[in-house]
Amino acid sequence: MQKPTPRSPICDGWGCDGPGARLTRRGALGLLGAGLGLAALGGCDDGARWHGLNVTGSSPRLALTMTRAVDGKQVTAADYQGRIVMLYFGYTFCPDVCPTTLLNIDTILRKLGPAAKNVRVLFVTVDPGRDTLAVLKEYVGNFAPEVEGLRGTPDQLAALARRYRVVYSVTPKTADHAYEVTHSSAIYVFDGSGAARVLMSSLATPKPDLDGAVADLRRLVEEDHPPGLVARLLRLM
Repeated sequence: MQKPTPRSPICDGWGCDGPGARLTRRGALGLLGAGLGLAALGGCDDGARWHGLNVTGSSPRLALTMTRAVDGKQVTAADYQGRIVMLYFGYTFCPDVCPTTLLNIDTILRKLGPAAKNVRVLFVTVDPGRDTLAVLKEYVGNFAPEVEGLRGTPDQLAALARRYRVVYSVTPKTADHAYEVTHSSAIYVFDGSGAARVLMSSLATPKPDLDGAVADLRRLVEEDHPPGLVARLLRLM
């Protein structure tokens, strides 16, 4: 996890004070009274770093063709335009990593509050042989409503995994070997335009950075749905 850089100076639309400067409540109310718009506040980048791995410009855009379990509809990236998308590969028979990851995502979405409505979690099964649409629909129903189960043909799954360098394997049961499934546990996060922005490491570790994940998702939501002037001013106080 990358450590956040020290907070940069606050800008007021005319310039920035010294390196330790902060905007006081009185100053913020003065700006509000003056009727300054978002453009005046948007000219200063706080230089914040991502908590996950920044993959902006280095990973491909969201592109998929899958069948959605909840309604049997074939979906593509266009169906998620304007949403922050978390793309995660797993399977319903997973004994630990997948349910732990999805439960932690539940926590993250609760921490996001109302902003969670702008997020969709795409749970792509790597075991379509056992994960029928009915099984997948029942499974994701145990988690947050923002979680959608997706199932593809073997070719669709292979193409999607190859696009994002996701490793998975399914070994059928034999006389001397149990049925076995392996898969990568990282999560790709895409912004509302479909651009890949952040790669989150496994959320199934003993101490996952849930607050960092919340901060990254909130940042992406606010890029696509900027908060109002009052909310931005109050955050600076």
